[in-house]
Amino acid sequence: MIVAKHQVGTTDVIKWGASIAQIFGYGATAMGAHPANLYFFAFGLVGWFIVGLHWNDRAIMLIHVVAAAAMLIGLTNS
Repeated sequence: MIVAKHQVGTTDVIKWGASIAQIFGYGATAMGAHPANLYFFAFGLVGWFIVGLHWNDRAIMLIHVVAAAAMLIGLTNS
């Protein structure tokens, strides 16, 4: 059996860092840690948008632009 080795690249690091940041954002929201949750979410949103650029994946970019817009609208209305 041949097993392909996967080299960890920049996109992988960004992807995992952004995912972990968003998970922390969910946890911070659950604990009422405001505004820390927003910083985690913002980091994750930007990270995933960059991953979308690297992969040329417009769906990933779109969903994170929409999420960022929703966050900004929520901040201005609070």
